[in-house]
Amino acid sequence: MSKFNVPTRDEVSPSNQAIFDNLQKGLGFVPNLYAYYAKNETALGDYLALQNRKSTLKAKEREVINLVVSQYNGCKYCQSAHTALGKMNGFTEDQILELRAGTASFDSKLNALAEFTLSAVSNRGNASAAVKENFFSAGYSEANMIDVTIVVGDKIISNYIHNLADFAIDFPLAPELNSVNS
Repeated sequence: MSKFNVPTRDEVSPSNQAIFDNLQKGLGFVPNLYAYYAKNETALGDYLALQNRKSTLKAKEREVINLVVSQYNGCKYCQSAHTALGKMNGFTEDQILELRAGTASFDSKLNALAEFTLSAVSNRGNASAAVKENFFSAGYSEANMIDVTIVVGDKIISNYIHNLADFAIDFPLAPELNSVNS
């Protein structure tokens, strides 16, 4: 059990209370990850702005990145949240497990994205030449590469926050998968 508590609406600033109210309206609840960000006056708003920025990537492609990075970083919270979001974006349970491992045999373009993401994350941005070539050959552009990197950064932030604070996971738990970074 975490020694870090997730704040309630009454325990955060008025500006964060307004964000809580919007999240409650939009999602039906305030995920613990978002609530935890509200311990800082500006972090929740800043993080949501990053997450909701306009992107060259489709929602399904962003979920590929989120699943790969969350698995690599061993973040059970984000694995669980993005398993739920992946299903909402049309992925099956088996496809989600494969994506978390860094491949997508069911779709060649998404496979290039998953492999690129895993190579970039596991090599601190130094994806192999072959993986980069495959990414571009699959139809991705340099603008897409920039957006992949921004989504990776977004996910690393949330993975690290949860891994450091270890608060309760408020999504159905994602099934176990052997870590791709072991």
